[in-house]
Amino acid sequence: MRNESKAIKVENISKCYRIGLKENMHDTLAKTVFKTIKSPLDNYRRYRSLYKFDDLNPDSDDTRSDIIWALRGISFQVNAGEVVGIIGLNGSGKSTLLKILSKITDPTRGRAEIVGKLSSLLEVGTGFHSELTGRENIYLNGAILGMKKKEIERKFDEIVDFSGVEKFIDTPVKRYSSGMRVRLAFAVAAHLEPDIVLIDEVLAVGDIQFQKKCLNKMQDIGQQGRTVLFVSHNMQAVTRLCSRTILLNNGKLIADGPSHNVVSAYMGSDKSTRAVREWNYPADAPGDEVIKLWAVRIRTKDGLVSEAMDIRKPVYVELEYEVLQPNYVFLVYYHLINSDGLELFETIENDASWMDRPRPVGRYLSTCCIPGNLLSEGILYVSPAIRTLNPEIRRLRVNDAVAFHVIDSLDGDSARGTYMSNLGGVVRPLLKWETHFTKQMKTQSNKIT
Repeated sequence: MRNESKAIKVENISKCYRIGLKENMHDTLAKTVFKTIKSPLDNYRRYRSLYKFDDLNPDSDDTRSDIIWALRGISFQVNAGEVVGIIGLNGSGKSTLLKILSKITDPTRGRAEIVGKLSSLLEVGTGFHSELTGRENIYLNGAILGMKKKEIERKFDEIVDFSGVEKFIDTPVKRYSSGMRVRLAFAVAAHLEPDIVLIDEVLAVGDIQFQKKCLNKMQDIGQQGRTVLFVSHNMQAVTRLCSRTILLNNGKLIADGPSHNVVSAYMGSDKSTRAVREWNYPADAPGDEVIKLWAVRIRTKDGLVSEAMDIRKPVYVELEYEVLQPNYVFLVYYHLINSDGLELFETIENDASWMDRPRPVGRYLSTCCIPGNLLSEGILYVSPAIRTLNPEIRRLRVNDAVAFHVIDSLDGDSARGTYMSNLGGVVRPLLKWETHFTKQMKTQSNKIT
């Protein structure tokens, strides 16, 4: 059972940076020292003007070009054992927040309370000494985290095996590639059993196999009851690992709640992954003098437009178009493509009312239902197209017109069941299985003679 005690408490944290200022440079050390001794009061005033932020308001829209609020009044609490995702556009304040929690930088206002031993992986090879070997850096990082030598020794082989750098463990880290550094850094942070782990976009570095190992390890960490704050742009990883997600934008906390709801809000703010696309003017609408496409929408079973779709529930793809000239037979279809560019399938409208029949002029709405428990989790893109037959001419196609995100809530009743690790494949059907048990028969040696 999870401990509901507090692990992280953030109270009204704001962080201000003053940029674009450059002090007068002195070309010699002597001049610099002389200037410091000569004008201590000037130096004090300059220090006050550079670093005093008491007169600034994070809630106001500052027009001063030298002021940037990286965070504005952020407050939230994380209980022990929670795995929480933090998402947002570049520059939204995610990394700044983790640096404050890691005590790398101080907040301008507010406070953060950390209960327990904390480990952070904010940059590749954070805390590594380039001149020391991989072995020595493991012990060094362990000591920094407050681990005893016996604890480090107990985990040492597991750390090295996970990192995959066993052949180079006694080589100075300065000779490691960036991939080797991040593998070792992640292995140390993940295996030294801190109470709280802060991870900033570690999945952006390394090959696909290492990324999968990271995901599986983070799942293990969460299941062991440790607290994790996970910053990432990988929405599939966030929804898979985190039951709760925090969305930051322009330094402010925009949303805090169930991951699939927050990811949906985030995706809805990005036009490249919206679930509806409409064209309001004939000149803009895809098509030609024969047919025009007016809209593409992704809907739930309840008819709501949504970017986030529960993996267990059906997805409805809706195409709205207008036939401008009569006596044509149309082929209406779309391609479904995943984020890796792989086409999952191509589906053609098969309504018997219009199959092989010329269509009269007018508006049409074609809806295709993708059943629940068919698609795998991840972001999927819809590319609609329409052809005429006899003659066969493609009248229109819109690549990646709309997108939606299939989310596995990990409730245990989808195709993955209670299995938490990665499942491969581009589809994930919930197939029917049957298992019959037969009592074990006695062996020859068990027979009574």
